[in-house]
Amino acid sequence: MSELYEKSLMKLELDQVLELLAECAGSQGGKESCRALRPSSDLEEVQLMLQQTTAASDLCTRKGNPAFSNVCDVSPSLERADRGGSLQPKELLSIGGVLRCARTIKGYVSEDDQATILDPLFNALTANKYLEDRIFGAILSEEEIADTASPELSDIRRHMRIQAGKIRDSLQKVISSPAYSKFLREPIITIRQGRYVVPVKSECKNDVPGLVHDVSATGSTYFVEPMSAVNANNALRELELKEKKEIERILAELSSEAAAHAEDINLDYSMLVQLDVIFAKAKLAYRMRAWAPIMNDCGKIELRNARHPLIDPQKVVPISVRLGSDFDTMIITGPNTGGKTVTLKTIGLLTLMAECGMHIPAGDGSTLSTFDAILADIGDEQSIAQSLSTFSSHMRTIVDVVAQCDDRTLVLYDELGAGTDPAEGAALAIALIEFSRKMGSRVVATTHYAELKLYAMRTKGVINASCEFDVETLQPTYKLLIGIPGKSNAFAISRKLGLSEDILKEASDLVGKSDKDFEDVLSQLEQQRQQMEGARLEAEKLKQETAKIKQQSEEYQAQLRKEKEKAMEAARREAQSIIDEARTAANLASEEIKALRKQLQDSADTTGINQRQAELRRALNETEDRIRANQPEKSRPKPTRDILVGDTVELLKLGMKASVLAINKDGTYQLQAGIMKLNAKADEIYLLEQENPYKAKGGHPAHSGREMKMTAMASEIDLRGMDTVEAICVLDRYMDEAMRAKLSSVRIIHGKGTGALRQAVHQSLKRNKFVKKFRLGVYGEGEDGVTIAEFA
Repeated sequence: MSELYEKSLMKLELDQVLELLAECAGSQGGKESCRALRPSSDLEEVQLMLQQTTAASDLCTRKGNPAFSNVCDVSPSLERADRGGSLQPKELLSIGGVLRCARTIKGYVSEDDQATILDPLFNALTANKYLEDRIFGAILSEEEIADTASPELSDIRRHMRIQAGKIRDSLQKVISSPAYSKFLREPIITIRQGRYVVPVKSECKNDVPGLVHDVSATGSTYFVEPMSAVNANNALRELELKEKKEIERILAELSSEAAAHAEDINLDYSMLVQLDVIFAKAKLAYRMRAWAPIMNDCGKIELRNARHPLIDPQKVVPISVRLGSDFDTMIITGPNTGGKTVTLKTIGLLTLMAECGMHIPAGDGSTLSTFDAILADIGDEQSIAQSLSTFSSHMRTIVDVVAQCDDRTLVLYDELGAGTDPAEGAALAIALIEFSRKMGSRVVATTHYAELKLYAMRTKGVINASCEFDVETLQPTYKLLIGIPGKSNAFAISRKLGLSEDILKEASDLVGKSDKDFEDVLSQLEQQRQQMEGARLEAEKLKQETAKIKQQSEEYQAQLRKEKEKAMEAARREAQSIIDEARTAANLASEEIKALRKQLQDSADTTGINQRQAELRRALNETEDRIRANQPEKSRPKPTRDILVGDTVELLKLGMKASVLAINKDGTYQLQAGIMKLNAKADEIYLLEQENPYKAKGGHPAHSGREMKMTAMASEIDLRGMDTVEAICVLDRYMDEAMRAKLSSVRIIHGKGTGALRQAVHQSLKRNKFVKKFRLGVYGEGEDGVTIAEFA
């Protein structure tokens, strides 16, 4: 990688993006690898890296982010252990951390049945649970070895605790003794140079026989080891030396085991760092709302709603730009601070990010190309010490760019030709662009020169672009407009800021006619563009609304079809259920009838026969009610007139026709259906007007001059649906009329229900002196739902 390419990476701010990437890494090695990333020009390698990032993003979405903490480079420690060296607890804990992380990360995907492109990296990890447990079981921290590290160490430390207890007991007797307590500074036991001592006053140091191990800073206290504790302290010291040797032996043993697996551990570390970098890319992509671009190596670039990754996401304005398809060079013009340089950097930086295997903050479907080098001349490097002006610093970089550009190079020129005479600068800029194009490079350049705008309009393969500027607000919109050259808007901005019209007029007169005409053309083009943009936005809005309505309509139609199919399926099941119930009831009735016939032949027990008939009738009625409840109601037009005597009606429950014989006082109708007479309520029948038998000119008899007199008295009354008080009133009135009509018996329908209405009817009949006797109905009469009353 050339020095100019490295400098271009810095100017395009790739290092700042890599620093953001390093913040997403979990391990120190991963952070260092992120900062050391460099773009690749190999298309297959770039595509592989992007696929790895995409796979990591999918895994993070499904399983959460894996942890890569406590992973550090242990290769120097393993190399020393391989040479026979004994490692320190800190080094062994680092090795254990690598082993633990490798086991955890391997388990991260162990239960995932979806194959990914990262599987080779996960499969390369080696989990060594035995060595991991040995290290963490023996070493508690960098300064502490566990008692359970070995049986010998546990035994030594047990004896050390016993010995220390004996020493404390011995010294406790000394400090508690009246003979010595007056010589002590304080009645305490302390440790100096690893030995238990007592603090003695300096003037009494000779009164306590023993060894002096330390003196206080003021010299007023001597720390003396009494002679009675010397041997015990010596024994404790020997145990401490044994402990040290045992710890050294344990560390050497663990170091030897780690060295035996050095190759696997180093491979684990390498794979963990690679995975850490890949998952860091996935985390950064999530933060930036980035997508994987479509890569090619033919120099084609098409960014959709691309955003500069280092600008605040709430403020950045997305741009859409293309290059390398119908044109290979773009000339961006417009006022200062309009976003030209940001556009230049966005193109270069997103290309570098993709070449590093990172997703880019742009719309899905964006396309980028790999390049051997991206050479950028952005900003100036003025140097007083080197006597470099703005133009000289630019030209120094441009010389290197011209020397290195080829057909695998993306060249970015910022303010090309600036810092010198405008005419010469424009000519030089055109020559440099033409040379870069002849070498096959893709070129993006920013400028203020009108000559370059004309050059782009006249040259095939070169296109104008501009950064939009709102003259009304004097603020740039940062929108990139391809195909439209930009204006400096110097006069308009000056007028808006309050510059005198006289000065502006004089300045306008000094501008050449051709330049003025060119600016007028640009103004007209901008007006037309804005009108077309407004129309396009309106058309897009209508298109979206139409698509939304279409989608809603399709969803509604799909829902209707789904509900229709569901209803048809339910109806089929319902029909089958009805058929099954009817068949079952019919079979049951047939069996019961056979049994009744047999019983009639074998026995004269009419009571039992009537009871079984009643039960059979009840079962048939219940089945009939269930079937009728499941049948959909027919939609019928409302009759145009009331029902009159002589009309033909349909019994809704039975589905059969009947003639109206009479209209009872309670509003019910006496009907003749074949040989059967029955009463029915108004809501239980339907008038069949088309079957009216009276079609003569005289019309219906009821329409004649006099009312048709009812000649027949109903032999039954239906009290169902009434409360007890109302039913008894209606019953008493009916019984009076039936007696006057000289009926021998009547049928009172009270229903089964709870039995309250039946009991009230029976009480009323008992009180009626004209009733000879009454009984419940039998099979064929209505069973317990009716009462038959006979007059005296």
